[in-house]
Amino acid sequence: MGQNINDYQAVITGKMICDTHTEIVAKRVIDGLERRNMKGYFCQTVEEAKELILSLIPEGDSVSWGGGMSIRDTGLTKLIKDCGKYKVLDRDEASTTEEMREIQRQALLCDTFLMSPNAMTEDGELVNIDGLGNRLAALCYGPKQVILLAGINKVMHSEEAAIERARNVAAPINIQRFPNNVTPCKKTGKCGNCIGEGCICRQILITRMSMVPDRIKVVLVNENLGF
Repeated sequence: MGQNINDYQAVITGKMICDTHTEIVAKRVIDGLERRNMKGYFCQTVEEAKELILSLIPEGDSVSWGGGMSIRDTGLTKLIKDCGKYKVLDRDEASTTEEMREIQRQALLCDTFLMSPNAMTEDGELVNIDGLGNRLAALCYGPKQVILLAGINKVMHSEEAAIERARNVAAPINIQRFPNNVTPCKKTGKCGNCIGEGCICRQILITRMSMVPDRIKVVLVNENLGF
């Protein structure tokens, strides 16, 4: 049996309300980023976001990235590598830990660094957690520009909520990727504030402003990306 026309209209109306709310939130984020010397963009789809990001990277740039899953799962890093327009520094191509560390070090002086935030606030603050700290270092200083790809699910109403998300949502899921890391959050699904060897929350960074205008660019997508 087909869907009742009234039910169908209710679904469409609900989607319109949801999209309108998302656009209001996205505008608030972009305005907040602008006040903080950062540049914000809003895309409806991942494909639109990838096309935009490519347009933001000058041909011939050296490009590298952190360990964020959003930039990998969306196919952005593969697109960057396959298009043949850039000098790519990809730590995943390293054959040893030492080689990987050297690529990560070189990435701090690349032209464009790609990453995804663990969380961000509606007024434009960025919250990131890292084990080694390489992606946080790049965000702070080094690369000429840093482009962050963020799903709308990363936006929280306050700094406290963003930190809570980073520590109790992103980190416990992220740790599952590392079979040799044994931490409280891996077992319980929430932060145990540990200081053990396998801890991936060694560095916590809140980016309130960029000293260099528009060096940090955030591409917000109207989809749930990453964790």
